[in-house]
Amino acid sequence: MLDKKYNPHAVELGKYENWKQKGCFEAGDLEKKPYAIVIPPPNVTGKLHLGHAWDTTLQDAMIRYKRMDGYDALWLPGMDHAGIATQAKVDKKLRDMNMDPRAMGREEWLKQAWSWKDEYAENIHAQWAKMGLSLDYSKERFTLDDGLSKAVHKVFVDLYEKGLIYRGERIINWDPVQKTALSNEEVIYKEEEGAFYHLKYFIENSDSYIEIATTRPETLFGDTAVAVHPEDERYKDLIGKNVILPIVGKKIPVVGDTHADPAFGTGAVKITPAHDINDFEVGQRHHLESVNVMNEDATMNENALAYAGLDRFECRNKVIEELKEKELLIKIEKRIHTEPHSERSDAIVEPRLSKQWFVKMRPLADRTLENQNTEGKVNFVPQRYEKILNHWMEITYDWCISRQLWWGHQIPAWYKGNEVYVGTEAPKEEGWVQDEDVLDTWFSSALWPFSTLGWPENTDLLKRYYPNDVLVTGYDIIPFWVCRMVFQGLEFTDTRPFKDCLIHGLIRDKEGRKMSKSLGNGVDPMDVIEEYGADSLRFFLATSTASGTDLRYDEEKVKSTWNFINKLWNASRFVLMNMEDFTEKDYTLENLSLPDTWILSKLNTLISVVRKHMERYEFNIVGTELYNFIWNDFCDWYIELSKIEMNNTTKSVLLKVLTDILKMLHPFMPYVTEEIYQKLPIHEDSIMTSSYPKEDASMISNEESIMEDMLAFITRVRNLKVENNVPKDAMVYFKGERKELILKMLKVKDDRFTEDVNDDGIHFTSADGAYEIRFMFNNEDNKEKEKESLLKEKERLEASIQRRENLLSNENYVNKAPANVVEMDRENLEKEKQELVQVLDKLQN
Repeated sequence: MLDKKYNPHAVELGKYENWKQKGCFEAGDLEKKPYAIVIPPPNVTGKLHLGHAWDTTLQDAMIRYKRMDGYDALWLPGMDHAGIATQAKVDKKLRDMNMDPRAMGREEWLKQAWSWKDEYAENIHAQWAKMGLSLDYSKERFTLDDGLSKAVHKVFVDLYEKGLIYRGERIINWDPVQKTALSNEEVIYKEEEGAFYHLKYFIENSDSYIEIATTRPETLFGDTAVAVHPEDERYKDLIGKNVILPIVGKKIPVVGDTHADPAFGTGAVKITPAHDINDFEVGQRHHLESVNVMNEDATMNENALAYAGLDRFECRNKVIEELKEKELLIKIEKRIHTEPHSERSDAIVEPRLSKQWFVKMRPLADRTLENQNTEGKVNFVPQRYEKILNHWMEITYDWCISRQLWWGHQIPAWYKGNEVYVGTEAPKEEGWVQDEDVLDTWFSSALWPFSTLGWPENTDLLKRYYPNDVLVTGYDIIPFWVCRMVFQGLEFTDTRPFKDCLIHGLIRDKEGRKMSKSLGNGVDPMDVIEEYGADSLRFFLATSTASGTDLRYDEEKVKSTWNFINKLWNASRFVLMNMEDFTEKDYTLENLSLPDTWILSKLNTLISVVRKHMERYEFNIVGTELYNFIWNDFCDWYIELSKIEMNNTTKSVLLKVLTDILKMLHPFMPYVTEEIYQKLPIHEDSIMTSSYPKEDASMISNEESIMEDMLAFITRVRNLKVENNVPKDAMVYFKGERKELILKMLKVKDDRFTEDVNDDGIHFTSADGAYEIRFMFNNEDNKEKEKESLLKEKERLEASIQRRENLLSNENYVNKAPANVVEMDRENLEKEKQELVQVLDKLQN
C-alpha cells in the first residue's frame, strides 16, 4: 500500500540504482528498431544549470517513451572537457592553494586538471541520478578520452590534407585574461558608455590637419596609415601624401580605400592593421606594416614608447592627457557603443594579429546549405529555426580553432625550423617540436554524434545508431554547436548527424529576465528537487511551454505540479485500497456500465492524442491533455462514480485506467509512476520496460456524449443546490433515465425521493429535456434575500448606466479623451445594459 502522504524523497530513494542494476538503461536489443538521442554533453566545471536540466528532461522523456514503445533506445551519456572554463577553474584552485599554475610544467598541470575532472564528473553523475536520467552508462564518453582523441586527430589531419585547415597570421579575438584566441561565437557584445576622440593628424610640411575620430586612441602607436575614400572631394588630393602620427611623430601615408565612408564621422579613418579586422584588410591591400602595440595581457608593449607596461585603459587616459597638452585633441564625443566581451572571462576582447590555425569554412558551409535543400536535411522543430543554421552558413567566416591553453586536444602539428608536419602520429625523426596550442572545444564537440559511436572505425554502434534520431538543444547554441555538427557530419560520414533537431528556448525568471549571476535570479535545479522532488521539476520543465519558446521559471507552477502529483497519489491510494485480494483472474472488462464505457472511451482517445503529440515533440499539449484527463475525468468524476458500485468490472476499469495513466506520465515523472506501478496487483518488472499504451479503437464509444450531458446536468444541479441553500431534508422529484446513478451523485437519500410534485423550492430541466429535477422546500427566505440582492444590483447598474450615458453625450469628453478609453466606456455601457435586463428578468420571475 502507498504511504498516506506523498513524499518525493521517500519515493525517489533507491530507484535510480535499482534501474541501473537491472540494466533498464542499456541499449543493444538487436530485435528492436534502433532509436538514438544526442545528449548535449555538460562541461566538467561543476553544477548542472537549469537549462541543462530542461535539455535532459526533454531527452529523457523521448527516450523513455521510445523505449516503452518497443524501440532499442540509446541515450549515450558524456561530458565535454570545456577547455577555457575548466582551465580557469583549475588555475583558480591552484592559486587558492598558493600554487602558480603557469610556473609548473604542462604535464604536472594536466595531472591536476584530470583530478579535477574526475571529481566533478562524479558530481554530474550524482545530479543526473537526481534528475532520473535513463542514460546508458556502459557507453559513456568524454571528449578527451582516447577514442574521441583519435577521431579529433583524424579529422584535423584529413581537413589539413584537403586544404580546409591552414595556419596563418590574421586578426583574431584575444582574451587577455585567459590569454587565448577565441572564435567569434565565443564573443558576446554589451552596450557600454564610450567616446569618439577627435584627433589632429597634421599633414606633412603643413599647418593643416585631417580630423580623425577614434574610439581607441591607445592604439595610435600601431597606426601605419590614414585612409580616405578615393572619390571624397575633401581628401582625394591628399592621397599619396603623409601625415604625422600624433605623439609618435613618424610619417604615415594617406591611402585611398573604399573602407573609408565619406558619410561616417569625418570620412577619414586611422589604419591600425594589427588591432582591427577591417584595418588589417586595408593593410593587406596597401602593403602596410602591422605594428602590435600590446602584450598578451593587454598591457602596452615597447611600441607604445613611454607608455610601455601600462594597462590599455590606463594608457588611453594618459594618451588623452598628452594629446590635450600638445593641442592635438579636438573634442571628446560621448556615446554608447557595443564592446566585445569574452564569454568565459568577461574581459573586453582585444582584436589582435596572431598566427593561428583556421578551418576554411566556405566549402563546408556551402555543402550544408545544399544539403538543407534535400530530403536528407536536418529537420528543425520548430521549422523556423532552420533559418539560423542557414544564416550562419551563408555569412560564414574562417573558424579560428587554436587556443593558447593546456587543457584540450593538443594540435597534431610539429615544427622543425621552417618545416611543418601534420599527422595522427608524431614524426619519428628527432628535432621536431609539437605545437603548444590545443583545439577549440567545439572542434571535438562537433564530432560528438559519430565519434562517440566509435568513428573512424565502422563499429556496430555506428552502423546501428547513426545518424542519431534527434538532438535537443537551445536556440542559442545553434551557431556554436549545431552548425558545426552538421557540416562535420556531412564531411566525414556523408550524411546528416541527426534527423531532427528539437529546439527549446531560454529559461528566464518570473519577470521574463534572463537568469544571471549579476541579477541573482539563477535557480539551482538540485535545490528545486530538494524542495519539490524531481518529478515536479521535470513535468514543469517539459510541459510548460511550446517548443522553441522561452520558459519563465515560476516556483508557484512547480508547486502546482507537486499538487497534481499529490492528487494522483491520493487517487492511486483509493484504487489500491479497493484492490485487496484482487488478482489477474479477477480482471474483466465485461458488463461495462455507462461510466465504465465513458472513461475507457476517453482513455483511448487520450492515448491516441498523447501518442500523436509525443511524436511531434509537443510536450506542452501532452501535459495539458494528461492533466485534464487525470484531474477532471478520472479523479473528479470516475473515481466518484466507481464508489456507487464497486464490482470486479469497476475494479478492473480503475486498474486499467490508472495503469495507462502511469505509463503515459512515466516519461515525465519516472519516480512516482514507478512507485505506484509497483504497488498495482498486476504489473511487470519495471514500468520503464513495460509497454506504452496503444489506442484500442473498439473501446471508443458513441455514448460518450450521453455521459457528458449527464455530468453537465449533475454539475449544474450541484451549483443550484449551493446557490439556493437547498436543505438536506428537501424532498426530491426526478424524471429521466439513470435515476439511481444521478441521485446518488447528488447525494439524495432514498427516503427523500418522491413522486409528488409541488411548486415549492427550485427545479431544473436539462437543455435537451432528458432530465428534470425538483427540490421541494420552503424557499421564501432565500427568495427574499435574493430579491434584496437583486434590487441593490439594479440600483448600482442604473446609476452606472446614467453616468456613462452622460459622459458619452459630452462632445468635449468624446473628442479629447483617448480613443481607447472612450471605446471602453461604450463597451461597458452595452454590457451593463444587458446585465440590467437580466436582473429585471430575475426580479419579475
